[in-house]
Formats: sequence, C-alpha cells, structure tokens
Amino acid sequence: MDRSAEFRRWKAQCLSKADLSRKGSVDEGVVELVQLLNEREEFFTTSSCAGRILLLDGNINGFEVQKKDCCWLLVTHRPCVKDDMITALKKAHGDAILKFEPLVLHVQCRQLQDAQILHSVAIASGFRNSGITVGKRGKIMVAVRSTHGLEVPLSHEGKLMVTEEYIDFLLKIANQKLEENKKRIERFYNCLQHALERETVTDSHSKEKINEKNNPYSHKKKRNQEKPCGKCITEENDKELENDDDPGINVTIFPDDY
Repeated sequence: MDRSAEFRRWKAQCLSKADLSRKGSVDEGVVELVQLLNEREEFFTTSSCAGRILLLDGNINGFEVQKKDCCWLLVTHRPCVKDDMITALKKAHGDAILKFEPLVLHVQCRQLQDAQILHSVAIASGFRNSGITVGKRGKIMVAVRSTHGLEVPLSHEGKLMVTEEYIDFLLKIANQKLEENKKRIERFYNCLQHALERETVTDSHSKEKINEKNNPYSHKKKRNQEKPCGKCITEENDKELENDDDPGINVTIFPDDY
C-alpha cells in the first residue's frame, strides 16, 4: 500500500472513532481550527484541548500531581471566579493543585513537508514548544503546544495552605493566561489559513508550469505580479512572544507498534 493510501486509511479510522475524552466532544475554542485541519487531505487531528483552568485533588508525586490517579474538582475552559474555586477547594481531601493548561493539539500529517508548514505556523503564532515526531511506521505527528502554563499547590492533606486573597491573585493570572491562549489560537487559525492558501496557489502554479513544459505550443506566461502576502505576525505581537517561549523541534522515533 502506498503512503497516500495508507494515510487516508489512518485518517478514516481515526475520524470515525468515538471521542473518548472526558468531555466527549471537541472544545468550543478549537472547533473551527479542528475543522480546518480535518477538511484538508494532508492533515487530521488525533486529540485536542483548547486550554483550561482546573483544580486537581490527589497526591503530589515528586514535583507534580499525577492527573491519572487524582480527583478533578473543577474544570473550566472559561475565566474562573474565586467563589467557584473556594467551593471546589472545600471538597479536597489530599493535595489540591490549581493548574492552567494552554492549547494542546496533535495532528497527523501526510508528508514531512506538510508537518513543517504546520510547525512553522505554530511557532510563529506563539506555540513555541511545538514539535514534530516521526514513527517507524511512517506516522508523522505535529504537537502544537506552548509553555505559558501554571501549576500551584493550594492545600495539603485537605488543609488550605494559602489565603483567599492569594487565590484571587492566582486566578487573575490564570484568567490572563487563558485570554492570551485564546488570542494565540485565533492567530494560529488565521495564519494557518493564509499558509494553506499560499500552498494551494503554489501547487497550482507548479502544475501549470509542468503542463506548459509538456506542451510545445504553449506561450510563456507572464510572471506572477501578485504582491507577497503580509506577515501574520505583526512586529508588536512578535515582541510580545519574543521572550515567552523557547522555540524547539522534537524528533522522536516511536516503537514498532505505534
């Protein structure tokens, strides 16, 4: 089976499966982004989270709480208010952790070139911890993510260790991060649209040149007079992102059974 046919089979299988996430559906904040990717023949999404504020109750293992074995006391994809957090904290019996998690999006790509386009757009949009992984079976994955998260312990063995004033302060920071995350998602969506449109035009021009070359009677076409598309990232936005995250690309070889 050729690579393109195998990719189409993987895509059909993935998109036909039931959503096994806690919510059971795509988050509202990334619905358009997920649709944009899944409508393209060269991409499909395997998992996504638009970003969220949550309160976990469990045991801290080393320096972080393990979500797998803990209780989720509060989860919201919208700004969180102090009263809701205090109410949720009263249910804690172990070590309660306040967390903000930014967008996480996993996309399987048909070719490495497609992954590189997606990765470049993600980096330029502020998701500077994004990376590409290549599996032994040929699966090419892009993980879109950033590092502007937040994780703060609030209670220990059910006892609140901070003041309500400090909780209010932390929620303001978490809500600000949530708003910044929303802006980055919008920026990513718009830049990705432009990048894919340019790619489509480039592919179209390449095919035209091939046809011209194969046709001895065709006249040479005039050079493309279109002005280059403007940058998706303004200088002001670029300065905001400059020191926030470190850009990086990860290349990982998965085991044979991946």
